[in-house]
Formats: sequence, C-alpha cells, structure tokens
Amino acid sequence: MKFKYKARTKTGELQVGFVDGGNRNIATGTLQSHGLFVLSVEEAEGKKWYDRFVGYFEQVKPKDMMIFSRQFATMLGAKVPLNDSLKTIQAQTSNPTLREVVGEVSRDVDGGLALSQAMERHPQAFSGFYVNMIRSAEVTGRVEEATGYLADHIERQTVLISKVKGALIYPVVMVVLFLIVGGIIATVVLPQIGPIFEEADVDVPFFTKILIQGGEFLSSWWWMVLLGVAFVAFVVYDYFKTDEGRVVVDELVLRTPGFSKLLKQLHVARFAESLSVLLRGAIPIAQAVEITGQTIGSPAYGDILNTAADDIRKGELLSQSLAKHQEFFPPFVSQMAAIGEKTGRLEELMGRVGDFYTREVDTMVGNLVELVQPVLMVVIGVLVGGLFASILVPIYNLVQSF
Repeated sequence: MKFKYKARTKTGELQVGFVDGGNRNIATGTLQSHGLFVLSVEEAEGKKWYDRFVGYFEQVKPKDMMIFSRQFATMLGAKVPLNDSLKTIQAQTSNPTLREVVGEVSRDVDGGLALSQAMERHPQAFSGFYVNMIRSAEVTGRVEEATGYLADHIERQTVLISKVKGALIYPVVMVVLFLIVGGIIATVVLPQIGPIFEEADVDVPFFTKILIQGGEFLSSWWWMVLLGVAFVAFVVYDYFKTDEGRVVVDELVLRTPGFSKLLKQLHVARFAESLSVLLRGAIPIAQAVEITGQTIGSPAYGDILNTAADDIRKGELLSQSLAKHQEFFPPFVSQMAAIGEKTGRLEELMGRVGDFYTREVDTMVGNLVELVQPVLMVVIGVLVGGLFASILVPIYNLVQSF
C-alpha cells in the first residue's frame, strides 16, 4: 500500500511525499528509520479506472517544460529571487495545467519546502529526472545552470522523438485511408450489386464472396462491431498501461525487424544524453544511472540500468556493466565509457555518444521514410487492385453471360 506523509527532518525542514508499507504502522516505522519526525501518515487514494484518461489531458507537454526551464534559468541567472521568478513565470504561462503547478510550487516554497520537494509533488510536470537534477543543484548552488541544462536536454529529446513519430505518420494515414475505402466498398457498394450476381447465377470469386458476406454483416450489426472494437481497445489500452503490459509491448517492439535497430539506437541516445546531463549536475554515477533507467522510457533498458547501478555500488565500473549487455548497448558505448572513466571525462564522452547516436537516428529515420513510402505504395496498390478486382471480375463475368 502507498501512504502520503508529512514529516520534518532533524534540521526542521518540512518534507512531503509518499511511502510504501503493508499498513500505516509499517509506513511510519520506515519514515522514522530515516530520521524523520512524522507529522501525519494517510493512505493514498487508489486511482480509479478513468484516472489514466483524465491524467492524459493534465500532462504538461515537453515544449512547455522546455520554455519554463529556459525562462527559469534566465531569471535565476539575472539574480531574481526564486519565488519572484516562479510568480513571474506563472503569470505568463499559457498552459493551464503548468500554470497551476507553478503556482502550487511557488506556494510550497513560500511555506518552507525546498524547490525539489515542491516539484516532486507534481509528477505530471516534473519527472524524476528533473527533480533529481534540481535536488543536486540545490546542494551545489547551481540551480540556474541545472535548469539551463534541463531546457537543452528536453529540447533535444523532443526533437529526436518527434522525428521518429513523424516517420510513422505517413504509413498510418495510408493504412487508415485504405481501411476507410475498403469499409465503404464492403458495406455500401457490394451489398447493392451482390443480389444481381445471385440472380444472374454468375460465378463470384471467393474473395468477393467474403467481402459481400462481411459487408452484409457490418451493415446489419455495425453497432455491435463498434462496441466490440471499443471494448477490446479499452482492455488492450488498460493492459498496456500496466507494468506487465509495458514490458510485453517493449519486448515485442525491440524484436520487430526493421524497427529494432532504430529503437535501440534511440534508447542509447537518450541514455547517453541523460547520463551526461546528470553527471554535469554533480549527481553520483550510480544514482545517475538509476535515474536514467527510470526515465528512458523502456522497461528492458530500465532493468539493465538498474542492474548496472547496483553493480556500480558494488565497485564495478559502468563500462564493465554495459559490456555485459551488448545486445542493447553496442561495444562503442562501453568503450567510450571506459575512456571517460580513465580520463575523468565521463560526462563529456557520454555527451559525444549521445550526439553520435542522435545523428545515427536522424539518418535511419530519413532512410526509413524513403524506404517505407514506396514499399507502402506498392502494398496499398496491390490491396486496392485486389479490392476493385473483387468488383470488376464478377461484373465482367455478368457481361459475358449475356
């Protein structure tokens, strides 16, 4: 079970967050074992089935977070007080969810919370990666520098992911258009001319019979088909949002021919870029690797990086741990990590690895677009030809019968 708590540290600092425990007493004992003076422990309200859909509309877009981080870094660099900076940004933020979040962060900071603690209460806007970066910067006194790094990082990640998504838009649109045209022909055209073929006793191809029978079924029971599709879509969506579902999808995608290499290079680019940013923020390497695993967006890579973080805490080098998983991390990555560890420039070399694989992803996306479009045109052409042949062949046989 998850409990929401409010406690104070030994220095009197207010701390708010969540803790897991079998019951309230266990949760309280866990907090006290960390040297906290517990003020309250309340059971966190379980999420309803519709919370995922509501949460989708409450999410803050990466572009908004990039603008927020850039403005925040600029104002802090100009020596504007922290709370004045937050209030100024709140007043000019167009995204209503982010505006409300910034306002609550400002009020929490006024109430005595650290900036990272205030941000941690709003996971829909500030990821674990973001919060840990700010927390480390608070210790070193370089919050404005950290927010600048975060703005650059979010921008690069957004551009990278947008290119991959953009490459998939055209194929999806073409497939959807074909399904719409095929559906109209099957449900409107064929049911009109089907009885004519039967009356003339014309030999109808097998594929045409399937389309006619399918069209008649859809014409009569379209509402049931829609309900069934909606139900299946909801069940599949709900399952894929679970931890088990995400693992299944991730494994399937990482084994998909053609896309496997692209996605692996995308994840490696995100890993190297994120790790570089965290190390520049003076976050210990084990913690940085662990945070990267939580934010990389792939359960498979997340498990590997969590294992790597444990290995590092036991005294193993990052390069040695990555070398064990060459299926996911090419030898180039572990070799560059080894050089960085020897020279003390790991963050710099990880940044170079991120730049290299970002360019590789750009090249692969460009090649994928050039390859997918002609192949898809041929496939769609064959399907459309077969669709119209299922109509024209019976008509030709009908004409020949007279």
